[in-house]
Amino acid sequence: MKNELARDVERVVLFLDVNGERRDLLLPVHKTLLEVLREDMQLTGTKHGCELGECGTCTVLIDGRPELSCLLLPVQLQGRAITTIEGMAHGAELHPLQTAFAELGAAQCGYCTPGILLSARSLLESNAKPSRDEIREALAGNLCRCTGYTKIIEAIELAAGRMK
Repeated sequence: MKNELARDVERVVLFLDVNGERRDLLLPVHKTLLEVLREDMQLTGTKHGCELGECGTCTVLIDGRPELSCLLLPVQLQGRAITTIEGMAHGAELHPLQTAFAELGAAQCGYCTPGILLSARSLLESNAKPSRDEIREALAGNLCRCTGYTKIIEAIELAAGRMK
């Protein structure tokens, strides 16, 4: 019965721009971007969290702005730039945020780190020298159960100083 139902699912051909590469995909219309990234594209840096849009672990950038991939359908995203954590570094060269996080030990378990890094990247691209309050506001949608955010905020400040 399950296989019969799977065959009856409506599928669409989509052209998605993910990390600067055009990807042609045949997908069920009901799959979320989170599912497509992890299951169909093997981009597993984007994490499953609450799948309700409350925790931020599934954060990706859509046209440079943080969005929750668990709440987005890929059919909404044709022609828009999707950036995952895998697209943050330039080859072997880490993004300054990634370097700062590593140097300061800003990640503990690391599960929330991809979403936090992408939210921070979006912030620094629009505000080169954010205040601590602006950093906290930018991270308000990203929950971290391991840290008190102090090292995360310090790492973002360090990266901002280096990115000038």
